This record gives sequence, C-alpha cells and structure tokens, in this order.
Amino acid sequence: MEFSYNDNDNLPIIKFESMLKTNHVLFFDSEEFENIIHHYLNEGKINIAKKAIKFGLDQHPTSINLRLFKVEIFVFEDKLDDADTLLHELYNLDPFNEEIYIQKANILSKRNDHLKAIEVLKKAVELTNDVVDLYALIGMEYLFLDQFENAKTYFIKCLEHDINDYSALYNVIYCFEYLNDNEAAITFLNTFLDKNPYCEVAWHQLGKQYFVLKEYNKALSAYDFAIISDDTFVGAYLERGKVLEKLKRYNDAIENYKITLNLEDPTSFALLRIGKCYEKLKNEDLAVQYYYKTVHEDPMLDKGWIAITKFFNKKQNYQKALYYINKAINLDTENVIYWKLYSQINQRLGLFEEAERGYKKTLELGNYELNTWLSRGDLLIKLGEPQAAIYNFEQAAEFYPENAELEYRLAGLYFSINENDKGTFYLKNGLKHNREYNFIIEELFPIISKRILVKNLLKTNP
Repeated sequence: MEFSYNDNDNLPIIKFESMLKTNHVLFFDSEEFENIIHHYLNEGKINIAKKAIKFGLDQHPTSINLRLFKVEIFVFEDKLDDADTLLHELYNLDPFNEEIYIQKANILSKRNDHLKAIEVLKKAVELTNDVVDLYALIGMEYLFLDQFENAKTYFIKCLEHDINDYSALYNVIYCFEYLNDNEAAITFLNTFLDKNPYCEVAWHQLGKQYFVLKEYNKALSAYDFAIISDDTFVGAYLERGKVLEKLKRYNDAIENYKITLNLEDPTSFALLRIGKCYEKLKNEDLAVQYYYKTVHEDPMLDKGWIAITKFFNKKQNYQKALYYINKAINLDTENVIYWKLYSQINQRLGLFEEAERGYKKTLELGNYELNTWLSRGDLLIKLGEPQAAIYNFEQAAEFYPENAELEYRLAGLYFSINENDKGTFYLKNGLKHNREYNFIIEELFPIISKRILVKNLLKTNP
C-alpha cells in the first residue's frame, strides 16, 4: 500500500518516531503500521522498518501483511531459508494471497531458479486482477534467462494494460535491440504510436532505431515529433544533434545541443559535441573553448581530455597536448587510452624514455595490441636495451605466435648480442611466415643487415 505524504498521513510517522524517542508504546492499527513500514522501506531505512515490523507484530500478531513485510526483510538480508519458512506458514493461512507467491518468486529468483520463479508468478496472475506488476516481474525473470522473445511478450502485455508504462516500453525495445531486430522494433513502435501519437518516449526510441539503420532523415523526423510532443525533452535534442552531425549539418547540430544547455544544467556530452562540431567547421577557437568547458564540467570524462589532447596533437602543439594528457593521467592513472596518447606524444617530442614508460604502463593495464608491443620494443632498441627489447618481443610472441614482425625484430636483436643460432632461427621463421617484412632488419638493424650470414639468409629462397 503506497504511503501518502499529506498531513493526515504524516501523523502516524510523527507519532511513531515520537514513540521511538520516548520509549512510550503507542497503539497503531495494522494499516497504519503497513504505511509506516512502507515509508521506511522506500526511504531505505531498513533498521527503522524492522523496528516498525516488530512493534506491528507485537500489536497485531495475526496480520499476514505485516508478516509479509518480515519476509521482505529476510529476503533483503539474504536470509532465504527464514523467508521460506515464514512464507510456508503464511501459505497455509492464506493460499490465495498473491503477495505470498510474489515473495516466493523473489526467493527463487535470488537462488537463480528463474524458471521456477516464473511458474510461481504465473500462478499469482490467476489470483488477481492487478496483473501489470506481475507481467513486469515475469518479463524480468525471462531477461535473467536471456529469453528475450518471452520477456518481450510479457512487457508488451504490460503496455496492453497500461499504455503509459514507459518502463515496459523501454524493456520491449531493449529486447528488440538485443535480438538485433531493429526493423521489428520500428514496426512495433509505429503500431504503438498509432494508439498513442503524442508519446515522446516512443518517438525518441523510434529515432534511435532509424539511427542504427543509418536512415538519418527518418530518424530526424522521429526526433522532431518527440520534440513536438514535449519541447523540453532533452534526450530528443541530444539525439537530434547526433543525427544532424551525421548529415554534416554542424551548425544545426550545435543549435540543438545548445538548447539542452538552457533546458537543464550543462552536460559534458553536449559541451563535447559542440566542440567537435566547431572543430569540423574549422572554428578552432570555439572548439577548444568548448573542450575546456567539457573537462571543467566533468573532469572524469575521458572523452573530454582525449578530445583536447588530440586537438593540440593535430596542430602539432605537442607541449600543450602533453600538458593536458598529464592532467588527465593525474585524474585517472588506469586509463589505457591516456597512456597510449602519452606515449605517442612523448615519442614525437623525442622523449623516448617517457614514451617507453607509457607503453609499458599500457601493457601492464592489459592492452595487448600488437602495435603496443612493437612500439615499446622499438623504443627499447633505440634506447640501447636489447635484453629488455628481447623480453618484450618474446612476451608479445606468446599472444601473437608466428608473427613475422616480431620474428624479424627478435632475429636482429639476437644477432646484435652475437647469439647467431637464435638470430638464424628467428630470421628463418620470419622469412617463412612473411618475406615482405624483411626490410625490418635493414631499417632497425642497419649494421646487422650488412653481415654476410644475414645477407645470405635473406637471399635464401623459401
């Protein structure tokens, strides 16, 4: 039972809290206790709700609804066996109470027995005329099982009973998207809009489906109708801006993003997109101004720091690019993209030790792209650290076996430390897997490439 917040309904709360402070036990009828408990559960004040349940059951020990609240607390605290025992007692007292079935299904769901939970919920449907919440619960259980077709069926049932159930609408579209069935989603939404033509959420979702299919003009029309239905719908303006960017209508996109800044507090997403649009329009002053605003609004948004770093990188202002990527790293030392940019910029500045450190950090964070291994290893060669370079490339070879680019590098390194057998082994492997990469020897190891042994191996036919 929902708690009402008018003055009369607040009286039991005030009275109950007064009782807690004074330790004078006051009487409440069972319905008042239900409202009090419901209030504290909604507030997330579980301990006070538990006290209310105890006082309620002391005064009304036979109340099934109050005992069901106790079950709910047991489930919340993962005391599932206690909840099950109490539910069994309540079932014997009132076998036609749908709330008992709902709580039973909740327990089964927490035990990952979703099929059994669905079976129990379907029994509850037979006991009540208020089926919408039950359909939603069944739909969620099917989602847990990744049975998206079945889930979709039950969320659609929710909409058939309440056309304004936007939660169900979002879930229906989620199922269509997971099934990669955008065409069917469009058909469903158009049918839905025939019945509810001013539903801004449906128009918004329709626009997103057209966007995925790259039908940008249709997406634009859908967002237009979403805005006609609700001219304060921020999400529609943002999505409309994205479509206008795809259509290269950057000034129109900026206008849409700026509308959102006036409708609510500025979002880093809108500020970033405005900056991107200005950059496309070659208005660099305004572009960088909005990138500054983006990182000021949300310092943890990596896309903002990446945008401003790449902006100065493109302008070959590497010192400024390095300044901003260092600021980004200070905020988030675990961001792989930051470290890769850090390495690339330092490399362009000729700061090879710093660049190598960045690539090493990138690998430590789990970015095992071949190019990262190659870039780090080549820097180690340049820094005169052949053993470290060998170790780097041998690690890389575990992820990329029989890779010619790695094998030529290992060949050159082993020849450089006069381990000719290993050098020969890797050079033969490199030639076997891809002769076209043999220029690596001459490029990275020009002195080694002039050795007679190496020249002869390079001339050998596969």
